[in-house]
Amino acid sequence: MSMTPELVEVLPAHKFDEKRLLGWLQRELPGVGDRLEVKQFQGGQSNPTFLLDTDSGRYVLRKKPPGKTLPSAHMVEREYRVMKALSDHTDVPVPNVRVLCEDSDVIGTPFYVMDFLEGRIISHSALRALDRQDRLPAHHSAIDTLAALHAVDVNAVGLGDYGRPEGYVARQVARWSKQYLASKTDELPAMDKLMAWLPENLPAKDETAIAHGDYRFGNLMLAPDGPEVIAILDWELSTLGHPLADLAYYCLPYYLPSDMEGMRGLQGEDLEALGIPDEQETIARYCAKTGREGIDDWHVFLSFSLFRLAAILQGVYKRALDGNAANANALQVGKRASLLADIGWKIASDGPRNGRN
Repeated sequence: MSMTPELVEVLPAHKFDEKRLLGWLQRELPGVGDRLEVKQFQGGQSNPTFLLDTDSGRYVLRKKPPGKTLPSAHMVEREYRVMKALSDHTDVPVPNVRVLCEDSDVIGTPFYVMDFLEGRIISHSALRALDRQDRLPAHHSAIDTLAALHAVDVNAVGLGDYGRPEGYVARQVARWSKQYLASKTDELPAMDKLMAWLPENLPAKDETAIAHGDYRFGNLMLAPDGPEVIAILDWELSTLGHPLADLAYYCLPYYLPSDMEGMRGLQGEDLEALGIPDEQETIARYCAKTGREGIDDWHVFLSFSLFRLAAILQGVYKRALDGNAANANALQVGKRASLLADIGWKIASDGPRNGRN
């Protein structure tokens, strides 16, 4: 199992004028040189991501996808802003961003460039690619890093206006209901039920932090030779939001089947044999790091996370049908939306569970 992201020739739908990009880089990144080789990272579902090999080193470019995109989606400008603020003012590990281009004339859509980091990405939280003794420390590092992100004072780092500070879950439910309906292809009864249930069962207590929005092992880079998280990647869904939404999303593998391709689930795995923590241990560590006694409304955060992920995958599926997806296997990905919705509705209808510890 590869721990380095797979590189492919630039997909036909994502080709751009490399000469023009090089000219722009030479103006914006002095010393970049005259050589530019571009490859595309395979694996991301949303904003196409490329490796730039130049005389002065390797960089990573992320851009909006071509074509028509859903409103407020693919905001690379926001990704750049949050990573720059965290890198300038905190110890939260993020890649060093270099430069943002909001001019679509250069390569067709806005993009930004950041430093390439040497490290390992393991998309499945079973972490089989790591030695057993490194799996628990890697999970602990992931939770501790999430707690550190949520501890950032948003006003002190200049992100007080990065999102509205209240009503995150309600707004997200409304937003993803709208996005889901805009990309709907088949009837998914569980989605309809969740769209009705969630607004009536919002978390009782509102909190605000920088919410990553897609916090999972596939978006974390581990050190090349150790289990520590050295970078949180893919900030596309980040905003000011409820920190427990990130924690619930990180815990989703505990509710997803391990035998379904692409679901990255842990259900059916022997966690002890793998050497990774169970859900209660994960919650307990996060609570200890963030000074919480426990979590109320845990089932709401889980249902919400599954609903949102189902809506996102439905969008990926629709883009694939329209021939505009960033990943070759998007069609398979989209078909998983109904399973996620079904699991989300089951958790919602089962009612409160013990998120306290």
